[in-house]
Amino acid sequence: MTVNALGLDTKKTEELAGQLNQLLANFQIYYQNLRGIHWNIRGKNFFGLHVKFEELYTDANMKVDLIAERVLTLGETPLHTFDDYIKSAKVPVGHNVSVDVDAVALIVTSLTELLKLERDILDAAGEANDEGTNAMISDFISEQEKTIWMMNAWLGKSL
Repeated sequence: MTVNALGLDTKKTEELAGQLNQLLANFQIYYQNLRGIHWNIRGKNFFGLHVKFEELYTDANMKVDLIAERVLTLGETPLHTFDDYIKSAKVPVGHNVSVDVDAVALIVTSLTELLKLERDILDAAGEANDEGTNAMISDFISEQEKTIWMMNAWLGKSL
């Protein structure tokens, strides 16, 4: 086994960086969806949702940076083109979403996809003994689970 300067197995960190790049691509699509619904939301819930969507896209933007920096920390190159993002994304692209229920449902669907990727990364980080990635992803999961619960509550749905 070859280890890097972080003391981690280079093969495992390369694979982990690939998973993080997939997460990065999906977060970029999620971020752009949030920007779109922030701009295009209409109706009686405009004021509350407009502010909430801005809060969410600001948070997503910060997470994009954290993910890219983690990829770099592991010795790899983060994806950085929209072409790469679209090819790697599982998060649906929201086109012209302006109805409140559709916008919130898009967030729930997107976060559900992100959680699947993050749980896989959490497993891989554990196998690689990569506490840095583990801690970051654990924090993401906790926040996103709460957001899904809140968004579902807004929709009148249970988990």
